[in-house]
Amino acid sequence: MRTDIHGGDDTTAYCFPALAKLNLFLHVTGRRADGYHCLESVFVLLDLADIVTLTLRNDGVIAREQEIPGVPEDADLTLQAARLLQEAAGTTLGVTLKVDKRIPQGGGLGGGSSDAATVLMALNRLWETRLSRHELSALALRLGADVPFFLGGTAAFVSGIGEVLRPVSLPPMWIALAMPPVAVPTGEIFSSPHLTRDTASETITAFTKDHGRNDLEPVVAKRYPEVAAALAALRKATPTARMSGSGASVFGVFDDAGKARAALRKLPPDISGRLVRTVSRHPLVAWSFR
Repeated sequence: MRTDIHGGDDTTAYCFPALAKLNLFLHVTGRRADGYHCLESVFVLLDLADIVTLTLRNDGVIAREQEIPGVPEDADLTLQAARLLQEAAGTTLGVTLKVDKRIPQGGGLGGGSSDAATVLMALNRLWETRLSRHELSALALRLGADVPFFLGGTAAFVSGIGEVLRPVSLPPMWIALAMPPVAVPTGEIFSSPHLTRDTASETITAFTKDHGRNDLEPVVAKRYPEVAAALAALRKATPTARMSGSGASVFGVFDDAGKARAALRKLPPDISGRLVRTVSRHPLVAWSFR
C-alpha cells in the first residue's frame, strides 16, 4: 500500500490513504442510560485502505465528486467531517471530495470512520486550520465513536463507548482476512436482545493477540450464514479466528505470511479473502499535526 501524499504546486487535488482497522477482540461490558454500549477492544491499523481525494476550492462549497453506493449525502461522514472542521475553524475555504472504496462497507473494518478521520487530518493541514489533536479528536467523536482512534495513529486499547484510547505496542501481524459478500448494519446487531452485554471488564495487562472473543459474533453468525461459513473455514487453520467489529469481516492472526495465505485457501469460493498486515503508525498523523 502506498502511504505517500500526492499533490503539488501544479494542482489542488490531493490523494490520501484511509486505513482500515481491525478489532482483535470486542467485549461488551455494559449499556449506558443513553443507549450507548460500553466496550473494550484492541484496535489495530491495516495496510488495506480507501483512497480519499480532496480538491481544494475557494468558494466555501463542500461537495462530493461522485455518489457512494448505499451512502446518501446526508449520511456521508466525509462531508460531515469537512463541514464540522470548516465551522470550527471559521475558514472560508471549501473542498470537493472523492472516495475510492476498497474497504468493504458493513465489514466491521471502520471504513467510513477512517474516511472521515482522513478528511479531518488532511484538511487540518491543507486548510491551515492548525487545530490540535485534542481539538480535532473532539470533532471526530461527534462523527462516531470509532473516528478518534484513527487520529491517535497507533494500535490502542479502547474502552468507554470507543472514545477512551490507550496506545499499545504490538509486533507486526499477518492477517488472513475473509470478506463475506454481505453488509451488516451495526445498529441492528447492537439492538439485538440476544447480545451479551455483561462481559467482565479487564485490564490492558491481560491482553494478548489471542485474547478474548467478539461478543457480537454469535448474533451476526446466526443471522448471516456467510459469516458463519467464513468463521468455520478460517478456524480450520486457527481456532482463534473471529469476526471484526459488528461484522461481516472475519480474520485469523498469523506470525508469517505463508500460514496466512494457506488459511485463505480454505475459504469457500463465494467468499473473497485477502492477505493484509498490521501497520504500526498512521502515515497522516505526524504530517497533519506538525
